[in-house]
Amino acid sequence: MNRVIRSVLGWFAAPRLNMREDYEKVRRAQRGLAAIAVPPTRARDWETVEDGAIFPVPVRIFRPKETLRDDVVVFFHGGGWVTGDIDSYTPACTTMADRMGCVVASVDYRLAPEHPFPAGLDDCYQVAQRILNQPELVDAVHRENIILMGDSAGGNLAAVVSTLLRDRGEPVPRRQILLYPVTQWDHDPRTSPFESVRQHGEDLRLTNTEVQDYLELYVPEAAMRRDPLVSPLEQKDLSALPDTLVISAGLDLLRDEGEAYATALAAAGNDVVVHRVERALHGFITLPRFSRSLHEAYDVIGTFLDGRAEPS
Repeated sequence: MNRVIRSVLGWFAAPRLNMREDYEKVRRAQRGLAAIAVPPTRARDWETVEDGAIFPVPVRIFRPKETLRDDVVVFFHGGGWVTGDIDSYTPACTTMADRMGCVVASVDYRLAPEHPFPAGLDDCYQVAQRILNQPELVDAVHRENIILMGDSAGGNLAAVVSTLLRDRGEPVPRRQILLYPVTQWDHDPRTSPFESVRQHGEDLRLTNTEVQDYLELYVPEAAMRRDPLVSPLEQKDLSALPDTLVISAGLDLLRDEGEAYATALAAAGNDVVVHRVERALHGFITLPRFSRSLHEAYDVIGTFLDGRAEPS
């Protein structure tokens, strides 16, 4: 990336926001932008049944223009566990359904800091567990058609939900798609084991400061951030997990940790495909449909779903 483009992007970098104070403003801005960009959508809302201490979890079902696959994607949105919702992700999920040619179920899990860890994780787990046990709720033919997918913090949640399902003896999805996921707790350039944190953590779309703020809002107790339910790279047993596609962004500080998680999954005996979108920034799944990065990612996803990708 040349200096001029990097300089322009720097104006939009997160240090110009204080996420601890401005997260509500960011939420409003995201909804406003989504409302402007929202395409014609074939969506309906569905809620889980209230169960004890778990609140009803809204889920929005998106249907494609043309059905190409029997799969159903259970999608967990990004936003650092603090921002994002089914409204702000409606344009992205409409594109997702159309490009993948299948149903997408977008989960509106609870957000920090109002609802810190593990509230959002519990919501995602409940929805995934219920759909895997009752795939007919989303018109899936069989649970093997259910795919967990998430971007950024949502990729983190998808990875953790898969391990929780396995550990609790529940049905485990056959496949998962993790887009530039958060997989570990340390994003300090002085101590992080990953070079991408030092290369891309200061002046691009996502910064070290922003990730750290998100983590502290999501998990206020510092020691808990090393828990495998927060940092899946800390998980000691990564065996018997879904076939996995990890897509990283070449200009993203999370690039190396997402790819490291893919390596760890493969070392544990899972089938894993890794693809880096070289010139992409963090969060590219929400870009307009004409984005080159978006086209590349969905081409890779289609190959993975059709079983044409070779494990890495």
